[in-house]
Parts: sequence; C-alpha cells; structure tokens
Amino acid sequence: MNFPKDFVWGVSTASFQIEGGSETADRGLSLWDTFCETPGKVFGGHDARIATDHYHRLEEDIDLISKLGVGAYRFSVSWPRVFPDGIGKVSSKGLDFYDRLIESLLERGIEPYLTVFHWDLPYALHERGGWLNPDISDWMESYSTILADTFSDRVSNWITLNEPQCFINEGYRTGQHAPGLTLSARELALAVHNSLLAHGKIARVIRSNAHTSPRITFAQSTPLSSIPLEAKDIRAARDRQFSLPDEFASSGIIYSDPIYKGHYPEEYLNRFAHILPRIGPADMKVICQPLDYFGINLYQGDFISEGTDGNPVIHTREPGYAKTAFGWPISPECMYWANRFCYERYGLPILITENGMSGNDWIHSDGRIHDRDRVDFLYRYLSSMHKAIEDGVDIRGYFHWSLLDNFEWARGYSERFGLVYVDYLNRNRTTKDSFDFYKSIVTENALL
Repeated sequence: MNFPKDFVWGVSTASFQIEGGSETADRGLSLWDTFCETPGKVFGGHDARIATDHYHRLEEDIDLISKLGVGAYRFSVSWPRVFPDGIGKVSSKGLDFYDRLIESLLERGIEPYLTVFHWDLPYALHERGGWLNPDISDWMESYSTILADTFSDRVSNWITLNEPQCFINEGYRTGQHAPGLTLSARELALAVHNSLLAHGKIARVIRSNAHTSPRITFAQSTPLSSIPLEAKDIRAARDRQFSLPDEFASSGIIYSDPIYKGHYPEEYLNRFAHILPRIGPADMKVICQPLDYFGINLYQGDFISEGTDGNPVIHTREPGYAKTAFGWPISPECMYWANRFCYERYGLPILITENGMSGNDWIHSDGRIHDRDRVDFLYRYLSSMHKAIEDGVDIRGYFHWSLLDNFEWARGYSERFGLVYVDYLNRNRTTKDSFDFYKSIVTENALL
C-alpha cells in the first residue's frame, strides 16, 4: 500500500506534557501546574515539573526524531514560558529554547509544525477569568504576534488551537481537566465563543505577519466520530458525527462550522438562543479566516446504524471488545469514515494531527519494549487511512501521537502513548518495536 509521493509523516508532542524545566526562573505558572497541586485531581498526585525532561534533553529527543526518519515534528509552545504573566514582559530565555528547537529540527531536515496553544494557559490569565474573559482573544493575539515575529522566518506550518472541545468541555464543564470547573451552559457558550475568536486572531496575525508563506490549520478532535455498520447506514453515521449533543461544548461542529464555514450551526443558534453570548457583527469574519488544512485528532469511533425512525442508533460493543490501555475502543474504521465525512463537509485537504494509543508497555527481559499491540494498531489505522486516500479523500499527512511517553494530563504518568519508552525514575529513553515499525513505513512511504 503506497502513499502519495509528497505525503507528510510526522510525530506530535505538547509542551506541558514533555518539557519539565519548571525550575527556570522566568517560566510562569500554568493553570495545569496549579491543577496538579490540587489533591485528587491528577492520578497518583503526579505533576509535570520534570515530565520527560525534554527541556534539558532537547538534542537527544530531536536525534530520536531524526532516527525515526519522519520529515515533520508537531510541537507546541508553552505560553507561560514565553510570557510568564500571560501578557507584558517576554522571556528571552523562553524564546531561546524554541529557537534552539527549531534550528535543531531544520539542521536535521525536519519540518517544524508549531502549535500556538495546547492547553497550558498562564495561571496569571486564569486568575483574570481565563476563557471567560472577553480580552483573552486579544491576549492570545499579542502572544501569537511574538511567535510569528520570532519564528515565521523558519516556521511555515502553524496550528492555532488544540482541541477546544477538550480544554473547554473538560476544564470548564466536567472539571476533569484544569482548571477543574463545572460552569453553567451560559458560561460555557461564552468560553466557546472566546476560544473561536482567539483562533481567528491567531490565524489572522500569522497570515499578516509571517516572514514566509504560512500554512495554517486548527486541531479538531472528533468525539462523535461515527462508523456505519452497513452501506445503508452511511447517512445516519454522517448525521451522528455532525450532531449536537446537549453537552454542546464537547461537539465538533460548534467549533469547526464557524471556523471553516463562517457560521454557527442553525441547531445551536435555535436550541441555545437563550444562553448564547452577544455575537458581534464582525465576530464571524474574525473567526472564519482562510485555512489551508482541516486538522483532525482521531482516535476512536462508534458503530452506527439507521433506526426504524430514521435516526442514528449507537450499537453496544460486544463483550471483550478490543481496547487500548486507556479503555478506548480499537476502531480503525474511523480513519476512513471520519476523514471522509469531514472532507465532504469542509472540502479542505486533511492533516491527521494526532493518532495513537496508550499501551501496557514495559521493558522486557531482553531490554526491548515489544509493543505488538501498537504495531497492530498502526497497521490497522493506517490501512484504513490508505483506503480513504484511495477513495478520493485528500489526506496530506499523518502525525503519530506521541514521540515519547509523557504526562497524560489528569492520568499523570499512568498511560504510555509513545513510540519511545521513558523511564520516569531517570528519564532514560528506549525505542519500542513500534518505533521501528513506524520507521519502516516512513522509509518506504508504504505499508507493507
């Protein structure tokens, strides 16, 4: 199974999950730092003060990326490392760290893909209301202006926000993630709108200020990714994927429709009219900026059929169904159907900005990590992605989550997503069998 000639193969990480380096004097607090300090919020009382110590092992980790053979690396910038107080004074040491990162990638022929925001909001801005403060999109604009001015002579690929479905829904509705709040629907709708304005202002700043021609996207998760059981169920699966749950902050379409189509879904405007924030006449023009890709983080999906009333029916999985260590179902078909449905709806080339699995990985008696389950996962998901490409879905690249085992948010260090095993006692790295398998795919540009 050969992939297109210019297909982009990469790996992904996020700053808070790998960097550590919290001892640096001019790094500000993230709201995730303080969330980790709250008893009972993070598994085992874990924190990310050291994480995988990427801050001090930068060259070692980029050597691993080079050894893997991928042509692209998606990373995120830590907002409080660059702006310790969220706004105002800029940390030259923070900018220097990412400058070294970008230079090291380019020296090895690896294209940087820079994510502006991957959840680590400065705590100083959280104290001022965070995503409920109408000024947050302006704060984000100032932050992204510095990034564009500093790095866009060498960085051409940009991701604005990563999964507002998660950092709004789980941070402000369920309380499972930082800052651990459980807000009203009215407040959630405001946070959603503010995050969309922030995306638009980031994209506008990059497009206007970049020193090289930029390619910009937004990393969308698909919590309602749907898989038809039979051909007759395709419509039902498509309807379900783009449906609007009562917990609207977790929905994909209230983010992607404004960003890519220039308007909120009519169902959202009608059902929730009584709690929606004031939407200014120019807001949608700010939000709907020209983008180059549809970025999608894709892990799992549900099997759907059309019910007797014509509505989608979610099918209960059989006992003992295949699942990851995290408990997420193995459903490679989502790599076909979610991408197909998104391509049909939004019409832009697709980047898989994340895909991967958590495994029960350990160092075996021969000193290796034999993660056969992840090898099989890769084969199945990439086969399904290949079929989508064959059937006309314009998928331009794939980024595996993740390069390294890391701090998995509220799950702490209990989940291992990496192609590289990290010993959390000494932070030593050991490549897994899946690292070699993925390398073979990248080298051949084919799934053999």
